[in-house]
Amino acid sequence: MNIGVIFAGGIGQRMKTTKRPKQFLEMHGKPIIIYTLEIFENHPEIDAIVVACVEDWIPYLNELLERFRITKVKKVVPGGETGQMSIYNGLAAAKEIAGEEKSIVLIHDGVRPLINETVITDNIESVKENGSAITSAIVKETIMVVKDDNSIDYVPDRAHSRVAKAPQSFWLHEILEVHHRAQQEGIKDFIDSCTMMKFYGHNLFLIDGPYENIKITTPDDFYTMRALLDAQENAQIYID
Repeated sequence: MNIGVIFAGGIGQRMKTTKRPKQFLEMHGKPIIIYTLEIFENHPEIDAIVVACVEDWIPYLNELLERFRITKVKKVVPGGETGQMSIYNGLAAAKEIAGEEKSIVLIHDGVRPLINETVITDNIESVKENGSAITSAIVKETIMVVKDDNSIDYVPDRAHSRVAKAPQSFWLHEILEVHHRAQQEGIKDFIDSCTMMKFYGHNLFLIDGPYENIKITTPDDFYTMRALLDAQENAQIYID
């Protein structure tokens, strides 16, 4: 079984919106979270979807799922106190769906809607072959590693540098085991799943994803998404 675990537990303080969390901001009449869910809904290899959502907004999300006919979402669970714990809540729900069936989970940001079918397919295949899949993108600018005093420590070779994005995908039983270890050790603030898995000694394998696979976190990101969607729409209109 292949399960998408979508976390949408944040409130979007950097988006500077006071009315609603960023995942529910609308573009062209459709909330960002729905753009994301539709990619998973329409993929033939995705069997089920779990969403970890801001608890007060779960009723509204359920309304959206019905309105936009998102049928693969089998569970909506409350987000946790941190991003790590939101993902854990989603993984625990995925385990309830999967039962004893060996399953792959694709962990993805609800506000990262600009992926495509190929990215999901490549994630699933990489987990089957390698045990993990970290969606990445090439680095287009120089990366600098800095010290606490803001001086430069070193500059890594750009050819061997990548930006980690999402989905980040694993065997469900392995990522759950690591989450349990982290909680037993009192760690609840890993920045993402690949950081946690690497910390506990797992080998990670990269797949290439589109550079435009951005996380909609700031107003600039929102306008970038709108421009990319408009460009896609125009391409459909003007293509020969």
